[in-house]
Amino acid sequence: MTTRLSQLFVRTLREDPADAEVASHRLLVRAGYIRRQAPGVFSWLPLGLKVRRKVEQVVREEMDAIGGQEVLFPALLPREPYELTGRWTEYGDGIFRLKDRKEADYLLAPTHEEVFTLMVKDLYSSYKDLPLIAYQIQDKYRDEARPRAGLLRGREFSMKDSYSFDYTDAGLDESYQKHRDAYERIFRRLGLDYVIVKADAGAMGGSRSEEFLHPTPIGEDTFVRSAGGYAANVEAFHTAAPEPRSFEKLTPAEVLDTPNTPTIQTLVDVANEKHPRPDGRAWTAADTLKNIVLAVTALDGARELVVVGLPGDRDADLKRAEVVFSPAGVEPATEADFAKHPGLVKGYIGPWSAAGPVLGEKSTTGIRYLVDPRVSEGSGWITGANENGRHVFGLVAGRDFANDGIVEIATVLDGDPAPDGSGPVELARGMEIGHVFQLGRKYAEALDLKVLDENGKLVTVTMGSYGIGVTRIMAVIAEANNDEKGLVWPREVSPFDVHVIAATREDAVYAAADALVAELESDGVDVLYDDRVKVSPGVKFGDAELLGVPLIVVVGKGVAEGNVELWDRRTGERTAVAVSDIRRLLAQELG
Repeated sequence: MTTRLSQLFVRTLREDPADAEVASHRLLVRAGYIRRQAPGVFSWLPLGLKVRRKVEQVVREEMDAIGGQEVLFPALLPREPYELTGRWTEYGDGIFRLKDRKEADYLLAPTHEEVFTLMVKDLYSSYKDLPLIAYQIQDKYRDEARPRAGLLRGREFSMKDSYSFDYTDAGLDESYQKHRDAYERIFRRLGLDYVIVKADAGAMGGSRSEEFLHPTPIGEDTFVRSAGGYAANVEAFHTAAPEPRSFEKLTPAEVLDTPNTPTIQTLVDVANEKHPRPDGRAWTAADTLKNIVLAVTALDGARELVVVGLPGDRDADLKRAEVVFSPAGVEPATEADFAKHPGLVKGYIGPWSAAGPVLGEKSTTGIRYLVDPRVSEGSGWITGANENGRHVFGLVAGRDFANDGIVEIATVLDGDPAPDGSGPVELARGMEIGHVFQLGRKYAEALDLKVLDENGKLVTVTMGSYGIGVTRIMAVIAEANNDEKGLVWPREVSPFDVHVIAATREDAVYAAADALVAELESDGVDVLYDDRVKVSPGVKFGDAELLGVPLIVVVGKGVAEGNVELWDRRTGERTAVAVSDIRRLLAQELG
């Protein structure tokens, strides 16, 4: 049946929605693909559903090709499975929780590891049943504190999540590689650039973890890559610690006056002016040890302060800190926190560990002191003396102060060496479009998923978890394929193959357009037909540009001479074509 714009449930907008921050959000709403219902929650209109289903179809085809079997679990799930794995608590405020009329706890699923595991446990008991790859395309729910950017960061979103079940580690490696390869095929088919980066597993747990990131300036993730092929999310980036150095011949540390130096830059300026280096080199921020005070809140609400020492040319990256201290929450210490710990002199905090100081009892804070890997044994620093207006010069790690552990929360900088030795890294922004995990036996052990192996011995199943954000991918495609006038869909996901416009109000033009649409549909072409009689050609052309179907056929006055116009939105080229040739040309174009 012909899809006619005169009957299609769609209204295009001339103005941008007030809350739209990025192009995909702005254009998908203006073009009538989606409509906002609440912050981070959208309704899907016919055009939006057509594109969404095409993305899903690409995903299904590639998942089926690796032997995946599609299932569908409910979004509303009971508390108990998530309690067994600890994630009911670990998710904190990040999930939607609710009670039924009997006061039983439920949640709207943010992900489905637990219920997939329990289903396999219910149905399978032998190694002969494995390997198994099961997947679903299902809506997920996360109570984002700041939903933004339309479909890119919502509270309700659609994901393809699949799970592999093997009884050997070698089997898991094979299942993982199958998914990794399938994801590459999916993203190539969808026309998306991607970078595969090492990632932190976070609350998902497990060992190996990689993200597929689409490079884009609006990306929420920062990643690093080297010319030699190294790539990692900054949360998973590891710093190569310097080798320990001997400090036997180093001069003793000295506490010096440094008035009005609450910042690293003021400290460097005063150090160079009043306390120059003996070797003549200027002091820099990298010579200073910055001590950051963080508040770490455990899942039970217990709040602990920690001090982290890092080179003064770097700041603390709170996203990296969240990974380090997960599942606890982390934030900068507040004024109230400092008030409770007068030993912490803001702007002049020194590196004194909970185990005790080296340079005198008055420096003890009783707070855990953690350091960046660069603060290695034998390294010397200028740092706070825990006295207002005073710093310690020549304080040496391992000689003058100890630490209570090593953490990586410092910002990663352009030019930092890649940990695999492949050269300096550069920073870039990306949007996560897929994530693959080797979960191992974490969930299987928690939920007692075991099978009998070849020797009749019970063994714990090993699992993988693999996600693709279907609705996010649609937004990413829109973000990467638009111009100043509207969307320009890649053919693989375009809602229609061809957009036909009857460009005048003459009966002969409509008759010719009707006939052409019928012929194209008989050829198997999916056509959107703008048959609106009382709408001007200018409005029709504007809507065609906004809607984004890549091939447009304009039936206008030239049809009297046997010509129509073929308009390619991808290139902007508009060509006069004989009516007798248009079907052949479109068949070639559409393959």
